Amino acid sequence: QVQLAESGGDSVQAGGSLRLSCAASGYTGSYMAWFRQAPGKQREGVAAAGYYVQETYADSVKGRFTISRDNTKNILFLQMNSLKPEDTAIYYCAAANQRVPVSRRLLASSYVYWGQGTQVTVSS
Repeated sequence: QVQLAESGGDSVQAGGSLRLSCAASGYTGSYMAWFRQAPGKQREGVAAAGYYVQETYADSVKGRFTISRDNTKNILFLQMNSLKPEDTAIYYCAAANQRVPVSRRLLASSYVYWGQGTQVTVSS
């Protein structure tokens, strides 16, 4: 059984940094991603990565966020720098059970396993 558990969410001021972690137990696949959902908005893809897979980023976070994966410990990370108030959201970790083409790596429908989310709040 696959379980994803996010951690690392917090409240920070604009310009600050956070690192989110997602511990993936029982998962042996290659494609994982981070999504976020702000109040009243749809869930959006933030960053995606996997084994020997080039990272994919949403335009809104390029140059500020970095996704990485510790394959030995099966943990997915999201390093978030230069945070902005518009980054405030619940951040979710997701994992796929099949190959995900590049064009679909930031689409929620590409992933079947989801964590419970961790809250990130950025104040101005």
